[in-house]
Amino acid sequence: MDITPRQLEIIKVTGKLLTTSGLSGLTIKNLAKEMHFTGSALYRHFKCKEDVIVTMLKYLANSIDERLSRLNLSSDPVENFITLIREQFGFFNDNPYFVVAVFSDGLMEESQLINENLLKLMIVKIKYLEPIIAAGQQKGIFITEITTDQLVDIIMGAFKLHMFKWRTANFQYDIKASGEIMIQSFLLLIKNN
Repeated sequence: MDITPRQLEIIKVTGKLLTTSGLSGLTIKNLAKEMHFTGSALYRHFKCKEDVIVTMLKYLANSIDERLSRLNLSSDPVENFITLIREQFGFFNDNPYFVVAVFSDGLMEESQLINENLLKLMIVKIKYLEPIIAAGQQKGIFITEITTDQLVDIIMGAFKLHMFKWRTANFQYDIKASGEIMIQSFLLLIKNN
């Protein structure tokens, strides 16, 4: 994805504004103020607020795809599951301002283009989680009473809720430590006895 360092800086500030102030707090005026330049200077980098949000979502999807494709996965579905989920918690620990994209707080009502990019972001996550779950089921390690798709939905939904709780707690607890507990809880639910 072609993105300038300045655009990346604007995207990060956008994530921070969305996370702290919600969609109503994300205005060109507020964004320019946070960036310490005029609104007209912002328009040199992005056409409008929607353009900033869409670029942020594309950047996130691309970043997740790149990071997850580089994971050193083994033939052990349990190990791969732990690695994948741990990596996601680590990313958001280091980039809490992108948490807003996990639960799309108010973004879905904004525009069809934003909805399409939120869907693409979810598809990237599913692309890596689904084969791990399917491999675990095929090897008899993970339960088969629930379909692969349903297990993926349950895991992604629980992850989303966990991140929402962290955000509402104003990022005041160790998300990586609580993520480790969540990983073990997931494994208790999805592994065969």
